[in-house]
Amino acid sequence: MAYQATKAALHRLVTEGVVPGVSYAFIDGDRVETGIDGVAAVVPERERLRPGMTYDLASLTKVVGTLSVVLQLLAQGRLSLDTSITQWLPAWQDTRVTVRHLLTHTSGITGYIPNRNQLGAADLTRELLKLHVGPTFNRRMVYADVNYIFLGWIVEAILGEPIQVAVQKRVLTPLGMTHSTFTPQQPQDCVPTAVTVQRGLIRGEVHDPKGYVLQRRCGSAGLFSTVDDLALFCQAYCQPEAHAAVLPPDWVHRLVGDWTPDGRAGRSLGWALTATQWPTPHRVIWHSGFTGTYLAIDPATRQAMVFLTNRVHPIAPNLPYLDQRNAVLGTYLAEKSAY
Repeated sequence: MAYQATKAALHRLVTEGVVPGVSYAFIDGDRVETGIDGVAAVVPERERLRPGMTYDLASLTKVVGTLSVVLQLLAQGRLSLDTSITQWLPAWQDTRVTVRHLLTHTSGITGYIPNRNQLGAADLTRELLKLHVGPTFNRRMVYADVNYIFLGWIVEAILGEPIQVAVQKRVLTPLGMTHSTFTPQQPQDCVPTAVTVQRGLIRGEVHDPKGYVLQRRCGSAGLFSTVDDLALFCQAYCQPEAHAAVLPPDWVHRLVGDWTPDGRAGRSLGWALTATQWPTPHRVIWHSGFTGTYLAIDPATRQAMVFLTNRVHPIAPNLPYLDQRNAVLGTYLAEKSAY
């Protein structure tokens, strides 16, 4: 494997100061190439980026963790896509919202919670369940963390344990993702994220404010992992038959389809969709995380890319990163056909 153009695009993220550093992996079937570029931190002082360092995955938690458990429950018949979520969340009053709406971000759930980040877990839970359905319901894909927070609570109602506990037991441990955790024990091995007035330098603790409050009951953020563990996850996604108890093959194979209510909003269950033309036109799934993390998987060719950055270090939101992130994906999709 070479991927010289994609590596150059990742290197530009570092040399142009868009991110302090990047850890990456290219997966082609059983072959995996990993690498690092740049530094782990720039404040309070520059720190070397080391192979195997742990990143706050932010919203990759949704697809690596929460979605995987939800797919298991769907395969077992313990959950149904088109059942109202009020069956498990009786405090939620709008019976129109289904599991499918949450998974595809078509629920239209919206609303403002005053002083949200200062609330305790019980108060935040109560306020989230008071949100309402807006005009985009069932018509448009509007990405929102609340969808996967609700899914985490549904999993908890079914299994009797917090979503992050379920993910550790049902996904991370059986897949051999031994360096993935919701509770890092060695912060010095974690790549730091933002510096905030309230929390100072965030390192080894979840950056996401809702995840910080909800802790084990948050299905939208909170997972920490490494490039090597995520490469294992991507390989499992490309061969789910070998991991059927964790990743139900029938469901995983169908994730390249549009699962939105009208089948036209361009979203799968959990994953975003894009197209590639090699060897024939087909879809690729991808997802990103606010902290600067990214997965792209082409199950048809058993190829994938992982790249992890700390784009919110030292401060968020670092909007220039978004365009360059998309350019990296485009470069990778064009280049991978050669391998």
